Amino acid sequence: MTRKQRRLILIGGGLGVLGIAVALMLNAFRDSIVFFNSPSDVVENHVGPGTRIRLGGLVKDGSIVRGNNLSVRFEVTDGKSEIPVSYQGVLPDLFREGQGVVAEGALNGGGIFDADTILAKHDETYMPKEVADALKKSGHWKDDYAQRAAMPIGSENK
Repeated sequence: MTRKQRRLILIGGGLGVLGIAVALMLNAFRDSIVFFNSPSDVVENHVGPGTRIRLGGLVKDGSIVRGNNLSVRFEVTDGKSEIPVSYQGVLPDLFREGQGVVAEGALNGGGIFDADTILAKHDETYMPKEVADALKKSGHWKDDYAQRAAMPIGSENK
């Protein structure tokens, strides 16, 4: 075997190993490259207790129950499914019924999502495309969302 053949075999083998490594990495990240899971995603994918995820959707109207020591319970919905959420701590100022929310935490054995972080969305103008599509599909889309997204910043107050 000549030197040139040996070098080509080494280069080809290295590229093959690199290709396999990239394929394995992309496969491992396939399920975790998501900003959040909707309640329907959690139900359909049978997310097990203790699995850490981000749950996103709208705070269901009439579901907020405040308890002692800053504890709060509410439901997150995407129009198809609801998941009860339990949280203890200070809620963001923008948190309210009908508002977009992302909760970080895990499901417990009773099917309640124990959140350790709550993020409230500013408004629907900054909604990711996937969320807008899910709201349109579930019938919760409001026509003025698209109009406000097209307005220049600051013009809504004029």
